[in-house]
Amino acid sequence: MPRTRIRSFAVAAVALAAALGVVPTATAAPEAAAGRAAYRCTPGYFCIYSDWNGGGTRCQWSQAKKANTADDCSFIQRGQNVRSLWNNTGHRVQYYTHTNYHSRVGSTPAHAGGNLQGNYQIRSFRPQ
Repeated sequence: MPRTRIRSFAVAAVALAAALGVVPTATAAPEAAAGRAAYRCTPGYFCIYSDWNGGGTRCQWSQAKKANTADDCSFIQRGQNVRSLWNNTGHRVQYYTHTNYHSRVGSTPAHAGGNLQGNYQIRSFRPQ
């Protein structure tokens, strides 16, 4: 196989992998070790962010479940969507677009997180 065909195949494979892994729709994929540094999330807490890659306003909770995140999250109260999250707890967290654990949209394993689709709010969460 000529060298240019191999190189073209490799470039196409990397582009496809990047396109498929950039914006998960229902679950946040684990970030690389370097990416974790961008997420400021206290150990034992579940954190959501108003911007990509752990940026913007952060809301965090130490309790295992929350029936209404708008009770104490300023950017949710303002109607902003969640663009990224980090689960720094010891358990998987599932999250919902409605209060009181209705309309499950995804889950994230312990000590992981990442960018979300970014077109919804997380209005409640609990352990899976």
